[in-house]
Amino acid sequence: MTNDILDLATRVGRALEAKGLLLATAESCTGGGVSQAITEIPGSTGWFECGFVTYSNASKTEMLDVPAALIAQFGSVSEEVAGAMAESAVANSNADVAVSTTGIAGPTGAVPGKPVGTVCFGWSKGDTTYTERLVFSGDRHAVREQTVAHALSGLLRLLE
Repeated sequence: MTNDILDLATRVGRALEAKGLLLATAESCTGGGVSQAITEIPGSTGWFECGFVTYSNASKTEMLDVPAALIAQFGSVSEEVAGAMAESAVANSNADVAVSTTGIAGPTGAVPGKPVGTVCFGWSKGDTTYTERLVFSGDRHAVREQTVAHALSGLLRLLE
């Protein structure tokens, strides 16, 4: 884990703590990497509620109540599914804020319109949900690392 990611996680923790909010994560392509970064920070128990690692489509539906029809219509790597994952992480926990990641880290898995490196994000707080789709370059490790950093940066923007 890079120092930049640890710095971002520390800043997220401070922002959550200052606002008295709890965080949940809903991760697919990062496999718990965002949660790992968060829990590397001492005191994270005060502002981290839980993490859902929902790698398969079935787990997204079963654990997070993401409608199977939504996944069928847009694909698991979509802003629609990322938004639903983030909203459901809040709804299925005691958290106030959530971040989600779903993507194609590679080296395989690309489909037309969604190359390797495609990642969709969701950030949810209260009645507000933001989503974003980016395409990162590099190998599997690089894509996942960039995804964790961007997820944390998005949380900082949400908490400002």
